[in-house]
Amino acid sequence: MTAQTDSRDRRPRRTARRRVVDTRRRDELLLQAEAIILAEGFTAVTMDELAQRLECSKATLYSLASTKEQLVLAVTRAFFREATAEIEQAVQAEPDPRQRIRVYLTGVGTAMRRHSHAFYDDMVGYEPTAQIYRKNSAAAAHRVHELIEEGVQTGVFRALNGHFAAHVVAVTIDAVQSGVLLERTGLTAGDAFSELGDLLLDGLSSGQGASEPLSTTARSSKDQVSTPR
Repeated sequence: MTAQTDSRDRRPRRTARRRVVDTRRRDELLLQAEAIILAEGFTAVTMDELAQRLECSKATLYSLASTKEQLVLAVTRAFFREATAEIEQAVQAEPDPRQRIRVYLTGVGTAMRRHSHAFYDDMVGYEPTAQIYRKNSAAAAHRVHELIEEGVQTGVFRALNGHFAAHVVAVTIDAVQSGVLLERTGLTAGDAFSELGDLLLDGLSSGQGASEPLSTTARSSKDQVSTPR
């Protein structure tokens, strides 16, 4: 016997291919929304404006997140998640324990330069996103502490100051997060993290390869100055 087909059942059927296309489209829209929010902040941007600029319906936009707040949280989490993955990949590729701290903090600085002042101000001024920032700042401080300990274990950092330096990093990250350090120095968050890497390496070095040898010209000049007449 052959199965009877109900001609009245004309509902569209979702195929695996349709689901892949939908997922791809949603991912593209989320990336585009992320680019706008990171560049311009999120306080002044409405869902109507986003839908218009993304050339999609509001219904499609709301399929990414049920509210604007949820979309902002999704973008903020995605920003830190992607940045963390990129930074860790770069750290793992660096074999020198001394330079791994520089790579890590420079990576944090590069990531923080991806967003605008407007986004940073909105992020730290809105408690749900500020919580995400605080969580990731704490994770960054903990990661630097781990990298310092690795350097101490291999002898490239002074053990006496390793624990202190880790706390200095945590305090500095807090100062960047609160805006106090940025206001007093005029630095961006990205620049502050890069500068922190330089300060740490200069202060923590145990002397193994810490400084470049003087050039022939520099040594000659130094000898001339120090030679008694």
